[in-house]
This record gives sequence, C-alpha cells and structure tokens, in this order.
Amino acid sequence: MTRTTGWLAALMMALGLIGCSPEKSREAGKQLQVTTTVTMVTDLVNRVGGDRVQVKGLMGPGVDPHNYVPKLEDSTSLEKADVVFYGGLHLEGKMQETLEAMAKRGRVVVPVTRGIPEGSLLAPQEGFEGTKDPHVWGDSSLWLSTVDPVVETLSKADPEGAAGYRERGEAYKKELEALNAWSKKRIAEIPADKRVLVTSHDAFFYFGKGFGFEVRGLQGVSTVAEAGIKDREQLVSFIRGRGIRTLFSESSVNAKGISAVAAEAGAQISKYQLFSDAMGKPGDVEEVNGESYDQGTYIGMQKHNINAIVEGLK
Repeated sequence: MTRTTGWLAALMMALGLIGCSPEKSREAGKQLQVTTTVTMVTDLVNRVGGDRVQVKGLMGPGVDPHNYVPKLEDSTSLEKADVVFYGGLHLEGKMQETLEAMAKRGRVVVPVTRGIPEGSLLAPQEGFEGTKDPHVWGDSSLWLSTVDPVVETLSKADPEGAAGYRERGEAYKKELEALNAWSKKRIAEIPADKRVLVTSHDAFFYFGKGFGFEVRGLQGVSTVAEAGIKDREQLVSFIRGRGIRTLFSESSVNAKGISAVAAEAGAQISKYQLFSDAMGKPGDVEEVNGESYDQGTYIGMQKHNINAIVEGLK
C-alpha cells in the first residue's frame, strides 16, 4: 500500500478505501444516486439522466478543479453514490487518486473523457508532463464524445431506464452538433489574423484547435504553479509584437496576474470573463444578439465564451 497523507488519507478512510469496503447496491425503483465532480460533467449527466437520476455535483461555479480540496461532506456524497462521474486526465488533481482507488474496489467510477479517441487528445504543454491536456470541453465536437460513456454507464446501472438514457443522449448530441455549427459561424466574424486568444491559463488549446485560434496562457495547463517572471515577460513581448489589444480573464482563476500583463503590454482586459474550468451559475441567463442562454449549462457556457471572444477580437 502506498503512503497517503492529509486530506487524501482522510477521504479514503471515510470511503472505506483503506481497509475493507463493501460493494455499493441500489434499492430498486428509486432514483439513481450520482455524484459528479466539475460543473461540465454535472450538466452532462443531468442532460442524459433526466428525472431518473439525482445528481450531486461536488464543485460549483468558479471552482478551480486543479487544486480543489475535498470537503468532509464530499466523502459522504461519494460513499452514497451508485455511480460517480469525473472529467479525468488529472483535471481533478490529486482527487483522481481517490476516484481511481474507488474504481479498483469495485465501485462504478467513470471518467467521461474515456469516450474521446486517444488520437484526439492533445499532448501536454511544458510543465504538465505525464498526462494529456484535460480541457477537452473547449471543443464541442470533442465534448460530444463524452455522451456515450454516460449513456452506457447509466444504462448498465439502471437497465429499466436504458431506452430513455439513449434517447436523451442522442438528442443532446444533436444539440452539441448544432452548437458546433453555430460556433464556427460566429467565429467567422473575426478576421483570421486576429484570432489570437490570450487568457489566464492554458485551458483553451482544444478550443483553439477546434476553431482556428492561436492560444497563449499566462499559467500552464494546471493552475497549481504560479506563472514565473520569465513566462510573464515572454507573454508581454508576444502581445506587443502581435499588436493584441484585448486579453481575457477566467472565472475560476485569480485575475491579478493577467491584469498585470495587460497593463504592462498596453492591452485591455475584456469586461467579460471566460468560463474555463467551471460553468456559470445555473439560472444566470444572458442575452446576446436576441438569443438567450443559461450560463450555468455547457451550451450556455460555450456561447458566452464565444460571444465574448468575438466581441473582444473582431
């Protein structure tokens, strides 16, 4: 057994991962109890699960999953769950160790990114070696691939609801395909030479690849390590050299660093924060160009980001 310390050990003890752990069983006829990690996964499971599942999301709006410290009540939510879904690719930082240990004990614990083809995952950026870039939701055509693992897992856990899971899953895929088409049409308003996105951290490489942007971040793929002075100087030089006028802060990352870069480079920070590692608040409806969307949903999150980027760069 490997040594485990601090909050990780406490969480594993609470879940029965150190010592014996009984298999989880569900009472027939009741809603499937599902625990999720980040908000994007929570929204995905709600869309596929419908009223047959009761979803408890551990992380809310504005929460940075890279350095999230689990709360005591999180262990209760995980212990009571029939199924647990998480992002994977080490998005959840050290918490992934606990989730993987639960899976080895026979619990149903699934990373939704397992549905994405290996060849579509981006290589890690400097300073984040050892895994792939976890920010796959930036490209809605890739996020579509996370639907099937949820459908398959819920159907196995609740066979009576399988037809409904498949139906809702297919309907959601069509919505994501429509979102991708909308995104490309909206982004076409930005001249190709102005499609340079500078943000607080490297959470937008999938977005850049999917929609034709050059992307730079002040911090790396993970926000655990602060950006060094050398990184900041290089970024300021890049912004000046390319004549970039607008930079973007993120809702789950402290804006102090990117604001300092903007001031030094003679650029401005967009008045609209981008949603990177967490969605907005559920029920927070935004209207742009006569279209309304809930920023607390994945589709609303993407539309907010793209509208903000288009208005800031075109």
